[in-house]
Amino acid sequence: MLTKEALVERALRYCDLAVSQGLLYIRSHVDTSDPRLLTAEALLEVKDKVAPYIDLQLVAFPQDGYYRGPDGVRSLERALDMGVGIVGGIPHFERTMEDGTRSVEALCRIAADRGLPVDMHCDETDDPMSRHIETLAAQTVRFGLKGRVAGSHLTSMHSMDNYYVSKLIPLIAEAEINVIPNPLINIMLQGRHDTYPKRRGMTRVRELMAAGLNVSFGHDCVMDPWYSMGCGDMLEVAHMAIHVAQMAGIEDKHKIFDAITVNSAKTMGLEGYGLEIGCNADLIVLQAADVTEALRLKPNRLFVIKAGKVIARTAPRIGELFLRGRPAWIDIAQDYLPQRPQG
Repeated sequence: MLTKEALVERALRYCDLAVSQGLLYIRSHVDTSDPRLLTAEALLEVKDKVAPYIDLQLVAFPQDGYYRGPDGVRSLERALDMGVGIVGGIPHFERTMEDGTRSVEALCRIAADRGLPVDMHCDETDDPMSRHIETLAAQTVRFGLKGRVAGSHLTSMHSMDNYYVSKLIPLIAEAEINVIPNPLINIMLQGRHDTYPKRRGMTRVRELMAAGLNVSFGHDCVMDPWYSMGCGDMLEVAHMAIHVAQMAGIEDKHKIFDAITVNSAKTMGLEGYGLEIGCNADLIVLQAADVTEALRLKPNRLFVIKAGKVIARTAPRIGELFLRGRPAWIDIAQDYLPQRPQG
């Protein structure tokens, strides 16, 4: 019953929401399991439509498994031929651990041959024996993909023993893999088979950051069968990360904020990102005085600016303006409230 038109319509509605939340760069996984590849056709069309205000990166993602899904191998290659620009995978969902290992090698080889990045759903499970991130790190080094590979989720690391992790994290760091935890869906899905004690499920964010790895948070799902509570707000994602990772210190919060801004830009390979002279002038003005306040209040996006032009704006929360006092109220609100008549 799935149609290309329905996919395009839903994706464009999400993109409108995303811009209002201050998202100007999005990486989305395109399910290549259906050999009709309606998803790839639809999202490539959406990518062109939203190009003036969103840079949309697409990942060829064999949701049902690269080897497990019918025509999975051929369908992924076809999606890449159509213009989907990143290689994805889901090794823990293959029929066997051996198939998962083979899929990681095959997909990294494809990425190397085509000169493409990799973004792989990896070890999104509570099983401590799901160790495909180890294979992904090894194949990243083998195929010369350092810095071009992202491992999403990595939730099995939450269940692994500390001795093995003491070996694993240096391997991930050696391969310069970008790590993408997804706090909202990780805390929703993981630990489902536990009674009590119940595992949190999110990967070891503090330890990965301490090892110098580039950690960038994702939303993963916004409204779908896996997660239905999303609104495209990366500050909400960061807010959850503070709780789940137990990173509530002042320095911790700055690291968490980096994980939805500068670290994410690095993961996505963005050029011209930042506030320095000569950068792209893509920025968001928040109704917040500092990083700590932004994470605590999840404030309105007063202005969303793309290439120096305001493309979305949200009125300030008036109650918070009054709490700041009259000067701040006037400075922030003057662009929204009616001007007092002269004379």
